[in-house]
Amino acid sequence: MVFKALMSALLSLVISIPVLAADNNGEAWAALREGRAVLMMRHALAPGMGDPARFELGDCSTQRNLNDEGRAQARSWKPFLAEHGIDEARVYSSQWCRCMDTATEMNVGDVTDWPPLNSFFQNRSEGPRQTREIIEGVNKMGEGAPIILVSHQVNTTALTGVYPASNEGVIIALPLLDAPEILARVSPGP
Repeated sequence: MVFKALMSALLSLVISIPVLAADNNGEAWAALREGRAVLMMRHALAPGMGDPARFELGDCSTQRNLNDEGRAQARSWKPFLAEHGIDEARVYSSQWCRCMDTATEMNVGDVTDWPPLNSFFQNRSEGPRQTREIIEGVNKMGEGAPIILVSHQVNTTALTGVYPASNEGVIIALPLLDAPEILARVSPGP
């Protein structure tokens, strides 16, 4: 009897953990829905690091791309965002195939390629200029559906100081600043 009561209490606690975790980010999600924040995320899983020496921007066969797990990760954003009241978004992406594919697989809105979101991993000197362009560009975007930026680790870290995992996002308060306010780190799961 005691064992059964203990197991029931433990099960209740385990079931409530995801709900409690989601509640901790409630204000961040509200800010994103209401246009007071933006979601910047790293592309989904694309095994490896950097890009091959023969990299060409317009040729996906020369790039590091999403694998099947990465595509599934990207698709997991649609129901995850819907759980938080976001069914449609303005989606901007790096021109790299792994980012464009992540943004497309998310299926939450038309995808616009935006060069400031392109990786500067191979040319770090471009980082400050691209980060400034992201800040200025996002701050000029008018009202409308929530904004999602699909980019790379180096770009996200340069703007936020956060080192995101593949398929992890950062909800950032608007207006964007040189040292922006991070409202939450979010991901639809592993």
